[in-house]
Amino acid sequence: MENSTIKLVPPSMERAHSMLEAIIESEHELRQFLPWVDYALTESDSITNTQEAIKNFENFTGELRYSIIRKSDDYFLGAVGLIIRDKSVPFFEIGYWLRTSETGKGYVSEAIALLEKYAFDECGANRVEITAASTNLNSRSVAERCGYQLDAKLVNARRLPSGELSDTIVYSKTDL
Repeated sequence: MENSTIKLVPPSMERAHSMLEAIIESEHELRQFLPWVDYALTESDSITNTQEAIKNFENFTGELRYSIIRKSDDYFLGAVGLIIRDKSVPFFEIGYWLRTSETGKGYVSEAIALLEKYAFDECGANRVEITAASTNLNSRSVAERCGYQLDAKLVNARRLPSGELSDTIVYSKTDL
């Protein structure tokens, strides 16, 4: 999947080190909302996580994680995932993160547009969700910019990595 600016590529061992560099660069920002950061900060973690992502791709299970790559210089920007929530609906969730130095340039919005098109057109999705901690204003504004509708506020539905209790905001699209 690609457009004129970015391409979404399936997980590969060749990109594991680039992903690790991006996570380390962005650790402070990612750690506020993403519980997996502590388990993604070493070369060994990166290899294990990439192997798991490849296996998920091969079996169409769990999360189909794509690397977001800038086409002009093949630079690793971040990741976007299509989380399989219910194959019988079909219903998916999109998750995303971007390296700190590349935020605010529209890359995540572009990646979401590509991935949701794949979900609806190729996977037959009837629902695609984006969820975020209520305090994650950047992630919430991305969902809103991408045309997702606010479905719900789930009070006290998650614990942030800091241990603080937080609400979860649920956005959805049911068609393109």
